[in-house]
Amino acid sequence: MTTFPQVLARLLAADPARPLVTFYDDATGERTELSVTTWANWVAKVASLLADELDIEHGSRLLVDLPPHWLGTVVLGAAWSCGIEVVWDDAVHRPDAVVTGPAGLERWATEAERIPVVASALQPLAGRFPDGVPDGVHDLGVEVWSQPDAYVAFPGPEDDDPAVAGTSHADLWRSAAAGDHLTGGGRLLSEANPASPSGLASLTEPLACSGSLVLVTRASTQRRERIAADERITDRYPTEPGRPGQS
Repeated sequence: MTTFPQVLARLLAADPARPLVTFYDDATGERTELSVTTWANWVAKVASLLADELDIEHGSRLLVDLPPHWLGTVVLGAAWSCGIEVVWDDAVHRPDAVVTGPAGLERWATEAERIPVVASALQPLAGRFPDGVPDGVHDLGVEVWSQPDAYVAFPGPEDDDPAVAGTSHADLWRSAAAGDHLTGGGRLLSEANPASPSGLASLTEPLACSGSLVLVTRASTQRRERIAADERITDRYPTEPGRPGQS
């Protein structure tokens, strides 16, 4: 497996109904669980939005500015499906498009005349912004629902296409398959942001090693341990001291 579409195809062929990403936000009480199939459908919808609706081309750079959230995992998969490179720092890599959440809406709205800017309210079921978005910004919660549940990019990503900030697909998935944090088929508890350099492996390792991610945010230690027991966690992803889940 050297590209994301190959990784996803293997997961769908093996056990499409099993949980892949489970998200807890203890501040809101949200619990969202996505099976392999459901996650793949979301990836396809967002990929179609990026590539077909917004004309973000193969080889473009997508800056992902999202907090720990299940939609962050979907946006990463969508970009990789299309051969779009994910970047984190606009000072280092000038982006061709941006996906952001409520916290970045004001900042990135000023760029909407120059590049596509997609914003998510990060509501349950990817709901829209209740008060709308600034002119030129695309509300993911409005535009994603009309997209198809299946998507195949042409051309698709190649082994040596950059997947994340200069790292190729082949190198990304080779590293993920090594499984530094996850035993094969295990359930990984993480408070790290998968849409960040320090938390990326919390998503890529479950994808490459036939495991699953349980992403927890804004939970007390006691509550996190209760979730770990309920979800039958086998492995834990390390977080930076003093910054749990906020990287």
